[in-house]
Amino acid sequence: MTHRLETPTARYTLAIVAHLALLAAWYLFVRIGEVPKFVMPSPGDTFNALLAENYDWWTNTAVTATEIFGGYFLALVVGVLLALVFTWSKALEAFFMPLLVTLNMIPKVALGPLIIVWFKYGVFPNTIMAFSIAVFPILLTTARGLREIEPDLLDLVRSLHGSRWQLFTKIQLPGSLPYIFAGMKVAAILAVAGAIVGEFLGSDKGLGYLMLQVQVTLDTPAMFMAVVIITLLGMLLYGLVLAMERLLVPKDARVG
Repeated sequence: MTHRLETPTARYTLAIVAHLALLAAWYLFVRIGEVPKFVMPSPGDTFNALLAENYDWWTNTAVTATEIFGGYFLALVVGVLLALVFTWSKALEAFFMPLLVTLNMIPKVALGPLIIVWFKYGVFPNTIMAFSIAVFPILLTTARGLREIEPDLLDLVRSLHGSRWQLFTKIQLPGSLPYIFAGMKVAAILAVAGAIVGEFLGSDKGLGYLMLQVQVTLDTPAMFMAVVIITLLGMLLYGLVLAMERLLVPKDARVG
């Protein structure tokens, strides 16, 4: 039985069955328990909320997706580059890493009002919020991966007069990919949370903003639909990261 579950088809089948079971349990709970729609809508009522044109689902979804993916990509680039710089200079790592740890301990919700003051409302400040939450896991795991590279191998490339760029692209990056992807998977979850927190604190568009608007009118189906779409965006990002990992990293070398 264990060997059967190791095949991708079996795992995907179980994942689909689990989600279908969740939908069925949700439907039965609402119907059998006769739960009012404003408390918990049924799956049908939730998806019918997409027909409400005044909520402009496409525009709000596009705004939130831009914030999530933009903040995530920025976190990936900055996290990997900072980790690389720290491997080049132990002095910079000793100076900046404790500072970055301290800054990461600041609750991002507390930074939200300041970000709004500095950048006003819009997509950019919410992208910054997603970036600020997602960058640290990528930085830490990438730095660890770069430190795991065999020193003798690095010395060999240096003895052959390889440039830092060649050292990074040929040795350090391939060797640290398992750790980078481990951080990327954690950051994918955090980027979604960061973007939505930013929209809750101050925004005029996006799914988080829409949830605050429909909360006033107790349109619970629309709130549930917004949560479903946010979840799907997170699953899309996480799925893309998994697909890239399976393409670039051998199975026995993956971390987590």
